[in-house]
Amino acid sequence: MPSLEEQVPGATKSHTVSRREVGFDAPWKRGLLYVLLAGTGLAGPVLAQEAELGRNVQGLLAYARAQSPELRAMRQEADAAAQRIVPAGSLPDPVVRVELMNVNNYGNDASPSLLPWKVGETRYTLMQSFPLWGKRGLRRDAAAADAKQADARTDATWLELAARIKTTFAEYYRATGNERLASEVLDLMARLEQIAQARYAGGLAGQVDVIRAQLEQTAMRGELIMFDSEKRQLRAKLNALLARDTAAALADPEALRTPPALKTADAISLAERARERNPQIAAELARLTAAQKNRELTLANRYPDLQLGVSPSQMGSRITTWGVMFEMNIPLQQESRRGQEREAEAMVSAARSRTDALSNQLLGELGANLAGLDAARRTEALIKTQQLPQSELTLQSAVAAYENGKTEFTVLLEAQRQIRRAQQELLKSQVEAQMRLTDIERILGEDL
Repeated sequence: MPSLEEQVPGATKSHTVSRREVGFDAPWKRGLLYVLLAGTGLAGPVLAQEAELGRNVQGLLAYARAQSPELRAMRQEADAAAQRIVPAGSLPDPVVRVELMNVNNYGNDASPSLLPWKVGETRYTLMQSFPLWGKRGLRRDAAAADAKQADARTDATWLELAARIKTTFAEYYRATGNERLASEVLDLMARLEQIAQARYAGGLAGQVDVIRAQLEQTAMRGELIMFDSEKRQLRAKLNALLARDTAAALADPEALRTPPALKTADAISLAERARERNPQIAAELARLTAAQKNRELTLANRYPDLQLGVSPSQMGSRITTWGVMFEMNIPLQQESRRGQEREAEAMVSAARSRTDALSNQLLGELGANLAGLDAARRTEALIKTQQLPQSELTLQSAVAAYENGKTEFTVLLEAQRQIRRAQQELLKSQVEAQMRLTDIERILGEDL
């Protein structure tokens, strides 16, 4: 896209008003690290990586994936959930019971003893519970579903963080672009002021033209202050998303990603990909699976569990008798169990409804964003191929006509504003396409 100074002969190269901050952006520990690295020759790559951060969104995403404490916490929670699978399907710990019977030895001992070989009889009982009817497997399957849900939540957390970074980067790019356009207009108006002064000095134009050019420059300087403030706010926001110091330096963005050639007709195929890969849907499906396993476990609790044991008895210093025992709980509290079963069934229905609602919501957003992306790309093509070239020709014609005294300065100002509006609309459509692409990728669960 040609800049304003390229459209007007003699216009000087624009310089952005906001300075690029270069230097250390971390606390004193990082500075000390750089000093130490300098002695080993490693400081150069570290500083180069820091200086490059912010030029493109890919570098920001890579940095965030490695440094984000929020993402790290979700990974640790997912790992904790995975560790619950084996215990959930394991047998409960066995129980050992020691019974000291006839501790006073029928009243023959004046001082009762608690030593097994000095009492009348000592009975040892070892018991082990055995959940039946597939209950261990159901508990293990429910824990596995919970672990899968935690993994999906981790992926969803990353997608949300990546979407925020992509959106903020696009806004950062727009603020930088608007600042550049304002600087170009400022340089152009300085050039036009020189032309107006020359015409005023020759008696070919009034002083009002010079004043209007100066007013336009003042307005641009005010906008530059606003854009510089917006850039600093967006840098702080990006640094916060990257878990960096909010005052850390970021390079100015150089380019946006090229959106893929998606159309509204691709909604069906993309919807299938979203159903398969969206982590939010995957988390809800895992929750549904866990609810179903818990319902089956609740139904299996209608049937008793078994507890087996062996019980040797000691008299004096030797084992004299052996016994075998078994226990079984009697599921008599049917009203309580029916309430638990109805609760489990309601949880399954709720999980299924939640999954359907989320799927419908995301697929609706997918269709809307596809339409928005298509409109943004068509708008960008229209501005590039028609509106912007026409505005450039209008400005060039107005400058030539004003220099020759064939038009008013107001016409020149309007032509300048028109081309600036076209450039701003072009920038807006490009950023809008990035926003729509970000939402589509968030729904799909992957980058395109």
